[in-house]
Amino acid sequence: MLSTNRLADVVAAAPTAVEDRPAGAAALSEVALASGLALVMTIALGAVVLAHRSGRLPALGRLMERMDRSRFFGTLAPWAQVPLMVAMVSLITALLGMYWDIALHIGIGRDEGPLANPAHYPILFGLFGISAAGVLACALPRQDEVGPSGVRLAPGWNAPAGGVLLTGAGTYALLGFPLDDVWHRIFGQDVTLWGPTHLMLIGGAGLSLVAMAVLFEEGRTATERTGRRTSPVATYALKACLVGGLLIGMSVFQAEFDFGVPQFRLVLQPFLIALAAAFSLVVARLWIGRGAAIAAVLFYLVVRGGVSVVVGPVLGELWAAVPLYLAEALIVELVALRLAHRPLAFGLTSGVLIGTVGYAAEHAWTQVAFPLPWTSDIAVEGVAMATVAGAAAGVLGGLLVRGLRRDLPDAIRPRLLFALSLAAIAACATNGVIATHPDDLRGTVAVSDAGSGEVDLEVRFDRDPVAGEPAWLTVTGWQGGAGSDGLAIEHLEEERDGVWRTTQPVPADGTWKTMVRLHDGRSLTAMPVYLPEDAALDEPEIPVEDGTRAFDEEKLLLQRELSDDVPGWLWLAAGSIVLLCSIALVLGLGWGVTRFARATRPEVGTGTAPKVPA
Repeated sequence: MLSTNRLADVVAAAPTAVEDRPAGAAALSEVALASGLALVMTIALGAVVLAHRSGRLPALGRLMERMDRSRFFGTLAPWAQVPLMVAMVSLITALLGMYWDIALHIGIGRDEGPLANPAHYPILFGLFGISAAGVLACALPRQDEVGPSGVRLAPGWNAPAGGVLLTGAGTYALLGFPLDDVWHRIFGQDVTLWGPTHLMLIGGAGLSLVAMAVLFEEGRTATERTGRRTSPVATYALKACLVGGLLIGMSVFQAEFDFGVPQFRLVLQPFLIALAAAFSLVVARLWIGRGAAIAAVLFYLVVRGGVSVVVGPVLGELWAAVPLYLAEALIVELVALRLAHRPLAFGLTSGVLIGTVGYAAEHAWTQVAFPLPWTSDIAVEGVAMATVAGAAAGVLGGLLVRGLRRDLPDAIRPRLLFALSLAAIAACATNGVIATHPDDLRGTVAVSDAGSGEVDLEVRFDRDPVAGEPAWLTVTGWQGGAGSDGLAIEHLEEERDGVWRTTQPVPADGTWKTMVRLHDGRSLTAMPVYLPEDAALDEPEIPVEDGTRAFDEEKLLLQRELSDDVPGWLWLAAGSIVLLCSIALVLGLGWGVTRFARATRPEVGTGTAPKVPA
């Protein structure tokens, strides 16, 4: 332990860091520049659409003719294939930008402005590309090329339902950009993935894959109406890429856990993994065929793993762990041997097994690959939430495939199952984000200088801090600087009753924000070890020193930027608006799937598919 004089010398010798980057909204000049860029891109897209519709832009027509002659791409009508290719490239671009952006925020904290963060550019262009792909899907087909599921936009202009949905999902995600700035102006910067406007970006992009699946089926149906034989290999490969993309999009919600700085309870991670796996892999196996769940996971691992490599070793930022999903894919394939002919029962059974057996497999993987491995503290609640999420998501996957197969029942049951599944998922998510913090826990810290701005810590709690094994008890330092060295997570080990210590030195100078984080049961709490002065927030430095400090609500330390003088009703109102918009997006996707299923259903006596049991 350092003496008072020696500790003062260490603190004085450390470089003084004062955080002075803007803590609220962006400068109006940057807002104007970003808005101008978006306006220019929108005008350019509109000009392309109008020129194509009027016949003054033959380039798009020639491109579609070339793709139509291709044995591989000719599987789909070219007016569907071109937008799908644009959307997939845009999604991968946005994915790279999102993980790069999260790594930068963990390493250096808040932005100096939206255009000062290089990761924002691929996000912006990627999300705009998704929306543009939807617009292209609406603009490319001629009047007689869209089937009965088409939506009439104007006299002589029918757009595919999938194109309308893709436009809506992409635009919803894109709107998250300007609304994020508005949110910062009102509430301060929320340096967390799960901020409401951030969820708009992620949710719109991820759910756009459902719209793309509808567009795929509309394009394939149009090709079949011409009497052309489609390539089974091409169809399988293209669908596997789409569902692999769906798995990627659903997995982005887990990104804070991937990096090791989650700001919500650990039970959310198995919940989110089961949700993504059950929905995506049930769709893969039912929609595509044998082995498709494994094929979708392989596509996911290549793309999602590739993004981790690019963001980490290539760009020099933080590494993000990757959930495997291989065990879940095997579960789905095995269940399909008995229940593939009953989509809803298949989805339900697969989801329950994913929430239990799949939980065990991912539990083992977190011990190897993740900064915060799962512990016994979350076992009961984690399995329960994962099982409910898996079952609900599996049913939703079964309903989606029945819609894509055009065999949705006419009764009210699909709507009821849809509503009940969404309600179950929402209930689990709500349970996962509700946390408490103790108001009577204090820790006495003994600091030992380890050199180079690092210290060893011994923490003596005034009472037993955990019941059994904690979900995590760490010293976490983040925002220490750009690059892979901007995050440090050190698990505390119990030396004797009530006394815990680090086994490796932790950073405690410069721009680092270092704290003891404790998560046990429903409790999330933290105690500062070292926090730099923040001039923009008028926050003083909390120096590293021996002494006793109280544990408080973790969010107050992780998100110092949040305004504390905003009335609660305003946050509730703003959050409710975002929630209602998200519900509208989900309901819109449900409407699009139902419209395709009902509008293109073959008539009795003309090749109607046999009734499929639930």
